[in-house]
Amino acid sequence: MAKDIDKIASDLGAEVVGRVPETGGGAFGASRLTRLVTMLQARLEPGPGLRPGRPTDSNWVRHPKIPMSDETHRRLERLADRSRSRGRKVSPMQIAAHLLEEALAGIPDR
Repeated sequence: MAKDIDKIASDLGAEVVGRVPETGGGAFGASRLTRLVTMLQARLEPGPGLRPGRPTDSNWVRHPKIPMSDETHRRLERLADRSRSRGRKVSPMQIAAHLLEEALAGIPDR
């Protein structure tokens, strides 16, 4: 990737209007991120009551603590920040849970 993308954009008469998180190269990486965010937001439902709290997946019944490196947590935080929309907060651990479930779904049981 270019060292100074803002300078390159300026030289071309353009302007950088946003940044995309690292999800792999090019259009395929952007497509993976869009699919991840769309699927996760579709699964999240607000809890019942007057103060429902953060939306969650009703199938998630376990809440384990999972050790991870600081870098992994930072990357999850960046993905969560970019995944939030008005009225739909997404936590780093919700991103992690979704990624884990998606990865395991692709592995045969035997």
